[in-house]
Amino acid sequence: MPKIFLKQFRRRGVLREVISRIFRACRGRARVVGLTILIFGGPVAGLSVAAADTTKAAPATTPGKTDLDELVYGDGDHVRGHFVKRDGDTIVFKSERFGLLRVPAASAEVILAKMPPPTVAKPEPRGEKTEIWAWPFSPVTMAKALKDFFGSWHGKFAVSTELLTDTTDHDNSTAQAELDRKWKSDEIKLDARYDFASTDHVTSTDMLKADGSWRHDFPSQFFTTYRSSLEWNRDFYINNVPADYVLLQQEIGAGLNLVNTEKIKLRAGVSENIFGLWVTPPTTRAQNTHTVESAFFEAEAKLPWRISATDRSVFYYSIARQTEGWENHFEIDKKLTETLTMGVVHEVRTNDPDVRVSEYRRLKFLFGFDF
Repeated sequence: MPKIFLKQFRRRGVLREVISRIFRACRGRARVVGLTILIFGGPVAGLSVAAADTTKAAPATTPGKTDLDELVYGDGDHVRGHFVKRDGDTIVFKSERFGLLRVPAASAEVILAKMPPPTVAKPEPRGEKTEIWAWPFSPVTMAKALKDFFGSWHGKFAVSTELLTDTTDHDNSTAQAELDRKWKSDEIKLDARYDFASTDHVTSTDMLKADGSWRHDFPSQFFTTYRSSLEWNRDFYINNVPADYVLLQQEIGAGLNLVNTEKIKLRAGVSENIFGLWVTPPTTRAQNTHTVESAFFEAEAKLPWRISATDRSVFYYSIARQTEGWENHFEIDKKLTETLTMGVVHEVRTNDPDVRVSEYRRLKFLFGFDF
């Protein structure tokens, strides 16, 4: 009877249909399924079917838990929860039942309930020179360090040098530093400069000069000013006789703001000057102090293309001695960048009230940086 039933069973394709349905039911599952079909008859004792997981199926939806992620192990076990992160070769997963899990990435996979939005990589800025400008002695780095040190003070440092070799060797160098700070009604300026020149390694100029000034503006157009300057000339000759000197000048004055706008400032005033001179040659020492009256004119302008210009002219006249003198300082600067600048300085000093100090004309091209 069994043989007859089995023969009918095979002929009608019933066995093929059963096996086909078993494969379709097991396709896409994440475990090995052992199925044994007991066949009525002697020739066929059983059948085992193994289905390997090739693709991960989407997690079954559970009412109220559609926002949970799934951690699927290699043997098919599922754990629901929230994916935290992937730390190297380890998956960090916070499950509902077992808490925080750390599973090797090779033995499990994560099926997210919601796919994360795609991340768009930001393009790197072109032409950025961060690695170059980060050098310790670059102008930007030094300017930032000086700005952090001086705070609200604005400053500028500039240098100029010339090396010339023809029939003789010439060396001419200048270093200049400026500091200034402005308040609502006050302004303080500090300047320092060092000039050095030599011919055939014989020093011809060795001078240090420093200036400090303070100006206070009144609610009206009037202002008061105080200026102090120190000049130390260590290589000065009179009739081929060494006459090095130290000159200290103090100026107290008052004036009127003729134009006071954001771009143009014009000032004029009168002042009283006190000169103190100490001559320091190798053999003798001399000291001389006297007062001189003066009239001055100052101008400041901010021009297009990031150009600024300043000028200060002083006319000296001694009522007691009936002597006169003249000084002028003109400077024009061009900002190449927010930090780098270049400028030209022209100075004239002639017929100074004290004949023992040097007279000169000076034209310098300076290159430096602001902070």
